Amino acid sequence: MLRIRTVKTASGARAVQVIYYLDRKRVIYKHIGSGKTDAEVDSLITVAQDFIDNYSPELPFREEKQFNNLLFLDKAKFLGVDYSFLHEVLSEVMTKVGLSRIKNHLLQDLVVMRIFEPCSKLRSIELLDTYFGIKHRRQAFYSSARNWLSLKEKVEKLVIEFVKKTYSFDFQILFYDVTTLYFETFEPDDLRKPGFSKDNKSQQPQILIGLTVTSDGFPVDYEVFAGNTFEGHTIIPFVKSLIKKHKIEKFTVVADAAMISNANIEELSKEGISYIVGARLGNVPRSLVRQIDDKLPRAEGKNIRLVTEKGYLICSYSDSRYRKDKYEMEKQVQRAEMLLKEPGKIKKVKFLKTENQNPSLNQDLIERTKVLLGVKGYYTDLSEQEADNQTIIARYHELYKIEQAFRMSKSDLKTRPIFHFKEEPIKLHLLICFMALVVCKQIELSTGVSIKKFLTEMKRITDARLFNEITHKEIRKRAQMTPIVRDLLRKLNLPH
Repeated sequence: MLRIRTVKTASGARAVQVIYYLDRKRVIYKHIGSGKTDAEVDSLITVAQDFIDNYSPELPFREEKQFNNLLFLDKAKFLGVDYSFLHEVLSEVMTKVGLSRIKNHLLQDLVVMRIFEPCSKLRSIELLDTYFGIKHRRQAFYSSARNWLSLKEKVEKLVIEFVKKTYSFDFQILFYDVTTLYFETFEPDDLRKPGFSKDNKSQQPQILIGLTVTSDGFPVDYEVFAGNTFEGHTIIPFVKSLIKKHKIEKFTVVADAAMISNANIEELSKEGISYIVGARLGNVPRSLVRQIDDKLPRAEGKNIRLVTEKGYLICSYSDSRYRKDKYEMEKQVQRAEMLLKEPGKIKKVKFLKTENQNPSLNQDLIERTKVLLGVKGYYTDLSEQEADNQTIIARYHELYKIEQAFRMSKSDLKTRPIFHFKEEPIKLHLLICFMALVVCKQIELSTGVSIKKFLTEMKRITDARLFNEITHKEIRKRAQMTPIVRDLLRKLNLPH
């Protein structure tokens, strides 16, 4: 059996050992440590007794075992903390979504870092070690990253498989929009081109990203377009790509007003795709404005349906929209009137005609605008039997969910600005951001809290790293899980 032995050392201290006897010979199994005072020796004896009580090896005692049941702070060195718990949680969410089936640990870890602390890929590799104790070689990234682009279609299929199972997604309706991502450079190329920038960075090259989400706001597909592409020219290639990749027969796409044109309507009809898009009523023919004025009651929530060459035009009235539109119109008219008083400062503004060097207020446009105050329009090819007016309006208003996805990708995931200068790294960056967006959206939909709030709570659960100077081993002590974290894990259906 194991025994405790104390013995004086040459320095005058007392050593505490765990020993046993084998063939009448005393064998030192574990040297616990040395102390100079009675208190130090008593502490070491307590550690020795803890070892004996919690570990009963069988003869012969040949292998020394680690023991860390008791930790004495005066015999421990603090090495720091890491966030392994958060990495475990994000990895579990990724597994539930199905993204772990790509079987690429480095790519998955870069997705985790994009959520945890967005930065460059090489910096992410460094921080994976700093924050999680996960080591990857830079050379592994250089040698394999190029091949990851072939995973885009597989990732999208895995995501769609997940939303079909989890959110009963059936391709009946999709929400589509585009945004711009700019580069920290002024040198354009075939992909990065100057164009209309939604980031107010019109002088810098950019790319155009088309994204589609489900009615729950879950991202399912994306495409990359050259930065000078008109957004209305992206919807047809995007839709055709969706049909080809996922073998869809029929669905309805919801998009904003920029996506509609006679050519797009014709192409969508050829593909059997229905549409709900915003209408720019300021551009409709005068005869149509008169019909709207005559038939639409100016009462909250009232709506009408008219037949036009672009399909059915549904118009609805709102008191709050009326007040907003009226305020904007009066402000713009006032600006035009002020410019008329200072001819030297005349420039092109709404409600101001500058034809024949004789500037004047555009009374026709003012009257037209007054007629349409508080009115919002929507085009669709769906008949009233397929979807009534209220359904069309409600579907269009759900388009804000894709704008939420863009905001999340640009703010929380810091998709922009992009510092890459070649097409392949740019597309790889977007693949990582898309995967991160999928994970974040699943967390938000499941927990009902923002990804920012979620990360804040998860970061509270840290692992303290300590070096036990008695056993000469590193140990980890995890912080106690908070009730909020337990509740979030429960909602994600993860162990808690």
